[in-house]
Amino acid sequence: MRLFLDTASIEEIREINRWGVLKGVTTNPSLIAKEHGDPDAIWAEILATVDGDISLEVTDLSSADAMEAEGRKLAEKAENVVVKLPMTPDGLSAGKRLTNDGIRINVTLVFSPAQAILAAEIGAYIVSPFLGRLDDAGSDGMAVLRQITEIFAVQAYETQVLAASLRHPMHIIECAEAGADIATVPYDVFLKLVRHPLTDLGLQKFAADWNTLQTELKGRA
Repeated sequence: MRLFLDTASIEEIREINRWGVLKGVTTNPSLIAKEHGDPDAIWAEILATVDGDISLEVTDLSSADAMEAEGRKLAEKAENVVVKLPMTPDGLSAGKRLTNDGIRINVTLVFSPAQAILAAEIGAYIVSPFLGRLDDAGSDGMAVLRQITEIFAVQAYETQVLAASLRHPMHIIECAEAGADIATVPYDVFLKLVRHPLTDLGLQKFAADWNTLQTELKGRA
């Protein structure tokens, strides 16, 4: 399972990219707005920093034609751009036109296996079920993810399943167990993945024992 970072913050991206585990980035209009900068400049910096797939989302949802036109402009920014489109009739229509021309798309705001099937049927590169938001609405987001991965395996769909709206480290572990191809992780959850109290205690013990040894050696000198 590939790990993506769900952010538009270049500082967060640089930090996780430094670890050597980052395989891509997902952005959306809300994340871009949070940075209070020019979207084109933000996208350009992200694309220059990360070699993996970068999802850039269309913002003009007025029609399929508008989404298609904006999607084509986004795809021109770099070879690793994945155009993000909403799970709507117009989004599907625009997505099909883009995939017909070899442009990779990520169908977002997916909340059911039925919607995921539609995304796969138009040849989407990625489909993004939102697990945390399903949980918030009283549904079982992880159960939906398992249904989607099972259906995709049975039907031999090539569309990759990207688990989104993840809230804590156990979400990532469960996504891996469920067979998700990608998990897109918020920065604060990424930081929690690397931490464990026993790791901290072990480092403290190693350091203390090493310092004790150095003191003994100095005493013998």
